[in-house]
Amino acid sequence: MRLEFRAISKQFGQHQALRDVSVSVAEFQSLAIIGPSGGGKTTLLRIVAGLETPEAGYLSIDDARVDFSEASLLLHRRRIGTVFQAYNLFPHLTARENVLLPLVVVHGLSRIEANETVDALFERFQLSRHADRRPAELSGGQQQRVAIVRAIAIKPRFLIFDEPTSALDPEMTAEVLDFIAELRGEGRDLIIVTHNMGFAREVSDHCLFIAEGQVLEEGRSSELFSRPRNPLLANFLAKVLRY
Repeated sequence: MRLEFRAISKQFGQHQALRDVSVSVAEFQSLAIIGPSGGGKTTLLRIVAGLETPEAGYLSIDDARVDFSEASLLLHRRRIGTVFQAYNLFPHLTARENVLLPLVVVHGLSRIEANETVDALFERFQLSRHADRRPAELSGGQQQRVAIVRAIAIKPRFLIFDEPTSALDPEMTAEVLDFIAELRGEGRDLIIVTHNMGFAREVSDHCLFIAEGQVLEEGRSSELFSRPRNPLLANFLAKVLRY
C-alpha cells in the first residue's frame, strides 16, 4: 500500500490541526501514526478515512488521488474498514445484528449472504457464543473485537484503527492488540493511531511521527524507534518508553 500527502491543511475554528503536511509513504503493509495528544494524528487518519475534508492539499492512495466531493467520499468510506476507540456499536442490537446491519443496508447483501458471512467470521474469531448478546452484556475487549469483525466483514480495501485500546484495561488491551497483530499476520493492510509504543514498534513496518500539526519524522519503524533523528521525537520516545 502507498500513501502520499501533499500540502494537507485542516483547521477547526482557531485551531490549526494540520499545517501543510507533505509526505510520501511507499510500500507498507502496516503504518503506525504516533505523537503527542493534540498533535494531529487523528485528524490525518480521519482524512485518510474520508471522515474529514482538508481545506488545502490532496491525498493519494496507491497512486490514485482521493476525490473529496461528498458523492465520492461516500463510496470511499464504504471501501474502508474503520475501527474507533469508542466501539460505536448500536446498544439496542446484538453483536450479530451490529455486524449484519451494514452488510444488508449499506453494502446490499441479501440476509442469507450476510448471515453466512457473519457466522463464518464469528466462528473464526471465537465470538459465536457472544453473538446474541447486546454490547452492555459484553466486556470492552469483546465489544472492540465485534467492532473489528464488523470492519472486516465488508471486505475492506484496508483497515484503520483510531486508538483501538484507549478505553480498555491492560488485560483487554492485550487481547485486542493480539487480534490486530493476527490480522496483520494474515497480510491485511493496516493504518493505526496508537499511544502504545511497544505495539506500534512491533506491529508496524512504517511509522509517522506527528506533532504540532506536522509530520516531523517518518521512516521504517525499526529505525525510527531505535535511532530517532528529530529532537522532539527523541524526547517523546524517552518519555513514553520510560516506564
